[in-house]
Amino acid sequence: MSVPDRAQADDASLQDAAGTWHGEKPNILWIMIEDWSTDLSCYGTPLVHTPNIDKLADQSVRFERAYTTSPVCSTSRSAMMTGFHQNYIGAHQHRTKDKQPLPFGIKPIPNLLEEAGYFTATMASGKTDCNFQTPKPLFMGKSWNERTDDQPFYVQATLAGTHRSFVRDPQRPIDADKVKLPPYYPDTPLARRDWANGLETVQVVDRQVGELLQQLEDDGLADNTIVFFIGDHGRCHIRGKQFLYEAGVRIPLIVRWPKHIKPASVSDELVSSLDISQTILKLAGAKPAHPLHGKYLFGGDVVEREYVHFNRDKMDSTHDVIRAVRGERYKLIHNLMPERAYCQLNHYKEKSYPMLALMNVLNMQGKLNDAQARFMADSKPEFELYDLDSDPHEINNLADDPKFTAIKAELLAEIVRWRKEVKDIGVTDEFRDGGWSSKYPTKSLEAWQVELAEWEQALLVDGKASRSRKNKKKSRKTK
Repeated sequence: MSVPDRAQADDASLQDAAGTWHGEKPNILWIMIEDWSTDLSCYGTPLVHTPNIDKLADQSVRFERAYTTSPVCSTSRSAMMTGFHQNYIGAHQHRTKDKQPLPFGIKPIPNLLEEAGYFTATMASGKTDCNFQTPKPLFMGKSWNERTDDQPFYVQATLAGTHRSFVRDPQRPIDADKVKLPPYYPDTPLARRDWANGLETVQVVDRQVGELLQQLEDDGLADNTIVFFIGDHGRCHIRGKQFLYEAGVRIPLIVRWPKHIKPASVSDELVSSLDISQTILKLAGAKPAHPLHGKYLFGGDVVEREYVHFNRDKMDSTHDVIRAVRGERYKLIHNLMPERAYCQLNHYKEKSYPMLALMNVLNMQGKLNDAQARFMADSKPEFELYDLDSDPHEINNLADDPKFTAIKAELLAEIVRWRKEVKDIGVTDEFRDGGWSSKYPTKSLEAWQVELAEWEQALLVDGKASRSRKNKKKSRKTK
């Protein structure tokens, strides 16, 4: 069944093959929540209550297998803001200090939409976080109400609440004893409480989504506005954000366009966040100078897609390079720096993730099972191959199993082809020698136990969702 059959996206009466419009251009509202995967009630997550996002999904097409190109914000957003893989445009190093102009005459999506007659704006946090220089501002304003009456708008709204630190939801607290954790986490009170706090946080953000959509309705704009709802990358938990497992790159994607998309429809096609960029430019009649890397969400190209790609490079000053591709069933991860630990030093994670302290302590004490301890090892296998149908948590590495030699070879050839296409430089000697220390473990058992005790006090005794600023300062002194 094709995507147009499933979603009934019909722009034929509005735009001809040459891109000339014969109807009213749609307004575009792109809502991004930070650091969040598909942990929403409309995706089947138990305990969490997200009625506003659920209502949006009931009016929309919900994509079951949507992915970002990167597991961290600045690189993922750089790709979405241009429609090109971040490596192709030199924006693949998170927190780039020496930002460069975009190559090849590429222009950011908002600038192309401005040229096409759109008023562009950012709302909510206004976060853009791109790893490139822009010759002009990305956006023209901060609200759709700033435009002229007859001007279509493109608004990007980022809701930052799901970024660490988490918050508690006094309106609808979640019982941590009822939480079910992925099997790669130890099932302890601290782990369950931290997971529950994340779910409570997204409930708070859900109400913000509802307020934004209500504002669109109150202003009389909902009927001619296509709404995209997305996460900018996967969940901010250990083994999620910064890594290429499903938890780090799989995202929610919900698209509503009244009278053009069949309500409460579901797509199981493989889609990329780059497809949103392509779709927006097509619907707006904008003219990029170069063909984008994404595909039109409601066209046959998405149905025929065989693979989606994602990659990880520098995270802050943590140096690692990982490439991955997934097809219909299997995912291959290529660790280009296998000598590095998964959990080598990253200051952001060490001060923000209680489960990182927990797992370091339990690992040093020999109390993790094999699936949990594997992520705490002092090195990585060069290749990881997973059957996502039978092993959705990506625990059983099939890369060295002779029965899967052909599948591994096929996916590796696709990674090699893609790397050539996007001009990926991989690992240089300078990169390998740079960054924060790769010494592992990063702290002694005693130092990690101090960290763990602070987290247990904050989450389990004080009932908070994060440590206080004072405690965070104390924890840095133990590094």
